[in-house]
Amino acid sequence: MNVLVCVKRVPVTGGRIILTADGRAIDARFLGFTISPHEECGVEEAVRLVEAQGGSSAVLTLGPDAATEQLRDALAVGIERAILLEVGDGEEWDAVSTAAAIVEAVRAQEAAGAPFDLIFFGTEAADTGDYQVGIRVATALDRPIVSGVKQLAVEGGRMTARREATGGGWEVYDVPLPAVVSVREGLNLPRYPSVPGRLRAKRQPIERIVPSQPVATGSLTMERLRLPIEQERSAEILGHGPDAAPKVVEILRRLGAV
Repeated sequence: MNVLVCVKRVPVTGGRIILTADGRAIDARFLGFTISPHEECGVEEAVRLVEAQGGSSAVLTLGPDAATEQLRDALAVGIERAILLEVGDGEEWDAVSTAAAIVEAVRAQEAAGAPFDLIFFGTEAADTGDYQVGIRVATALDRPIVSGVKQLAVEGGRMTARREATGGGWEVYDVPLPAVVSVREGLNLPRYPSVPGRLRAKRQPIERIVPSQPVATGSLTMERLRLPIEQERSAEILGHGPDAAPKVVEILRRLGAV
């Protein structure tokens, strides 16, 4: 198995997002960054496949130099090599441009070595909610793709992928390799990197590629970002100890629970 995992550097999920004064970017001074959670499962699945069947694994991301941190996180859990499509900090790369850069890199990597049997993506990015990149890459490479995958098995040159069906049950897809798959959080339980793994990842070289500049794909331009209105929450303390019991019963009666 020759496996590639494409990941994205995103702000730590659950962190408080603050915009810059001009409203055109996220103020990242006080934010931590991580691999998008869906893609963490892709990294874990790639490691498991190579452990079970042999082969090689690689991780790729498009981002600034700081994104090497996320590549090293993937190396620390067992991915063998890392590729950074290095762009300037703050440069805008939409889904179309990102997919084009990844396709260019995949073709170059495959021309220089063995083709990738599987290319993993997350179903959507945790920061922007984009779900297009994996689909666009698969289309450009003329390979089948299954998205939203929660269970996966590879045997005999084919992939069996299962995803949850609307209304309950499962949809099951049997596709030939090479293929592209976008996975959802819950596919597996990603492992934590060990201390030896982190030390080893720190020493590993990272291949750096400068992708072709994105080509304008339309007349849309970003004017500003806007944060959603925060929902206010409040709590009422009914009392302490046994004195609170009558008030609890009163509220349950109002709700029709007793």
